Amino acid sequence: MEKELRLMKGNEAFAEAAIRAGTDGYFGYPITPQSEVMEYLMAEKPHERTGMVVLQAESEVASINMLYGGAGCGKKVMTSSSSPGISLMQEGISYMAGAELPCVILNVVRGGPGLGTIQPSQSDYSQSTKGGGHGDYRLITLAPSSVQEMYDSVKLGYELAFKYRNPVLVLSDGAIGQMMEKVEIDAQVERLSEEQIREQHPWATLGRHNGRERNIITSLDLDPARQERHNEALQRKYKEVEEKEVRYEKINCDDADYIFVAYGTSARICQKSMQLAREKGIKVGLFRPITLFPFPKKELHEMAGQVKGILSVEMSAGQMIEDILLAVEGKVKVEHYGRMGGIIPAPGEVVDALEQKIVKG
Repeated sequence: MEKELRLMKGNEAFAEAAIRAGTDGYFGYPITPQSEVMEYLMAEKPHERTGMVVLQAESEVASINMLYGGAGCGKKVMTSSSSPGISLMQEGISYMAGAELPCVILNVVRGGPGLGTIQPSQSDYSQSTKGGGHGDYRLITLAPSSVQEMYDSVKLGYELAFKYRNPVLVLSDGAIGQMMEKVEIDAQVERLSEEQIREQHPWATLGRHNGRERNIITSLDLDPARQERHNEALQRKYKEVEEKEVRYEKINCDDADYIFVAYGTSARICQKSMQLAREKGIKVGLFRPITLFPFPKKELHEMAGQVKGILSVEMSAGQMIEDILLAVEGKVKVEHYGRMGGIIPAPGEVVDALEQKIVKG
């Protein structure tokens, strides 16, 4: 089947990708600017197309615990929400990470703290990449910067979630969720049968089968020594993720004297800022992390020795800059520029900040 082209919103593309990827169940709760995910799924009636369950839970707390149950059975399950809703899910996400259960979670970020605004922001970076809930756990975090990448993040998210038995969080924002772009749509992936799940995911609990005891899915262990061994195994897994799953993009970095580091919507802005800066004779490149955990720290460390300065551009008070500073280890000057409250910076503002904070600073 040839790929199909459609003009879609980012949220709609994510929802269509969920159907095409063979998702077994979506459990969510409406919140702006993410509500189109559920609205699209309800309108498409995927239970008639593939048998996929779509359910509006009574709350975000309920929806994440529905994911816990579905994932425990080896099913492909997902949810989506926006910043305050993701906060309500944190306990359940920690439980799933502790029980080593795969799922995909979309956060279409809005400005905060508190109820804040429904406008786009990137102020959930630390919550997403550092875990957010209680305990020593990490989320594999993807940062799409286009509607196509919103679509692609579902397939990649499931691949990583099941490979490492870990929740995957797709960190988007209100701008990417609401914007419309051309999207290439894949062919339909068939949902797995219970026999296929038993073969491919022997850890899943599907009841007694051929005389075997059912698997127990839990994050509870009251034996401190055993719990410590479990935590050590989790840390080894996160280390493997850091070694094998780093993804990033470099644009015009080969001859750059300065580097913008940005993800998501900020990275899109920085592409125009880079053009404006080069027209003024300032050689700037763009380094775009695609995975925020694992953060591409080795690659950024190497680049730090080749440039005169780095500007972290974020729609927040500056959260990613902490990872940049750890990566460069003092090899180069690093500054931050960002807007808050749902304001998207203009490309010219970013160039002005580069000149004032780095070039002339």
